[in-house]
This record gives sequence, C-alpha cells and structure tokens, in this order.
Amino acid sequence: MRMSTKKIVLRTRGENDIIDITEDTIKAVNESNIKNGIVTIFVGGSTAAITTMEYESGLKNDFPDMLGRIAPEGIEYQHDNAWHDGNGHSHLRASLIGPSLSVPIIGGRLITGQWQQIVMLEMDIKSRARNVIFQILGE
Repeated sequence: MRMSTKKIVLRTRGENDIIDITEDTIKAVNESNIKNGIVTIFVGGSTAAITTMEYESGLKNDFPDMLGRIAPEGIEYQHDNAWHDGNGHSHLRASLIGPSLSVPIIGGRLITGQWQQIVMLEMDIKSRARNVIFQILGE
C-alpha cells in the first residue's frame, strides 16, 4: 500500500464562493501513480466544506439559497454573541456539509458520475486562503 499527499492553496472570494476542484483532484491522482485506491479531499478551516455537485449556473445559485434557508443570516447565533464576528451561520453551514470527501480510484481514474464535480465551498463572510489536501492511498 502506498500513500501520496498533495496540497493546493485556493484564494476564495468569500461567502457562497463555489470552486470546482475536480481537475485539481484528477491531477493529484495522476501524479500519485496510484491506480486503485481512494483519494480523500480535505479543506482546513471551520467555515469551508468539500462536496460534489453538478457545477452549473443554476445549482451554483440554488446551493447557497438552500443553505440560507437552513442556516439563515440575520438571526441570533450564540457563536456571534461570543465572538462578535458575524459568521455563526457560516460555521453551521460548513458543519452540515463537512470538510472532506472520499472518492474511489479504479484503473487510475477518479470514479465520479457523468455530471458530478468535486467542489470546495466557502462559507465565511470574507475571502480566505484555503489549504486543500489530497491524500491518495492505494496500489
């Protein structure tokens, strides 16, 4: 069993920025020379998340709207009362989605659906530099 790790840094525009990292993931898998295994994609920070979606304009608008209905801005959050930073909703949204995703690799190829892309979601109210880690494990 072998392991390969790669890190990229993404500069986000702030809240609701959705960045397609599918090609970055494919590149990390290709550079690893691991043909069968799994890649875990992880973003550091408690106000960012990793998931999959069809990366198209409709869903890029619908996704933040959906999160806004689940964890809206403009209501009281204990986090904001404690830290006065106005991003309590950001922390909750990121926690719902989660910071990581695992995707199988078979025959040297990332296994995703035809319309499925891997995305990093920025939930914080200001721009950030995000460290995204690709850890590939297999043979």
